[in-house]
Amino acid sequence: MNIYKKKKKLSVIWQAVFAIVIFIFMYLPIFVLAFYSFNQSPYSAKWQGFTLQWYAKLFADERILSGLYNSLLVGACAVGVAAVLGTLMAVGLARYEFPGKKLYQGISYLPLLIPDIAIAVSTLVCLAAFAIPLSILTIIASHIVFCLAYIGLVVSSRMNNIDPHLEEAALDLGATPIQAFMLVLLPQLMPAIISGCLLAFVLSLDDFLIASFTAGSGANTLPIEIFSRIRTGVKPDINALSVMLISVTGIVALIAELIRNSGENRE
Repeated sequence: MNIYKKKKKLSVIWQAVFAIVIFIFMYLPIFVLAFYSFNQSPYSAKWQGFTLQWYAKLFADERILSGLYNSLLVGACAVGVAAVLGTLMAVGLARYEFPGKKLYQGISYLPLLIPDIAIAVSTLVCLAAFAIPLSILTIIASHIVFCLAYIGLVVSSRMNNIDPHLEEAALDLGATPIQAFMLVLLPQLMPAIISGCLLAFVLSLDDFLIASFTAGSGANTLPIEIFSRIRTGVKPDINALSVMLISVTGIVALIAELIRNSGENRE
């Protein structure tokens, strides 16, 4: 019995050590990045003192602010359209039967499996085939594709836990199908919709490959602007910008998870 306890304790210790090593491997570069974002030296390799000047410099950089505006515009527009279409798609796939449903369902979630570079190239070829000029609108259209898949997936997982008899009861009590959807189904789906929108917004904000292939002149997003600068070396202001993006992304992802969990707990 004592031998079994010792082996179990040793196994737990090794699991803890392995988990710590993995976390260090994953997050140590982020901590180093954050550390050097406060470096007073314009060169990241040598520490010369603590400063916040690089964070202040970001808010005075017109190109950074322009890229941020474009990224927020693309994310908001793409998520807004994808939220409506993704919710309707999830409800239709869960509640209705129609010819080719399985095929349509598989095609709908392909953007989750296809590499971003493949989506970027295929989108660019499609735009070129129809002679559509590249602009901020083409970035929004391309982002709707993968935002739609992510929101649809999150809402579909929520649909599986909702009792369909609630809608039937509303219909039996005299509600129209639209009223049953708006007053009964939609409030239950709202936590999943918000969570999916936040997740899709973060992915849109961080996207570089698809945006770089579909961006026109003067329509650079923030990741494109960052990439154009790091080709000549990583400066502390880019470190500061990266820390801010990581922080915002982490906060948004945490909020999305809390909203999703709160919806499941209420259910």
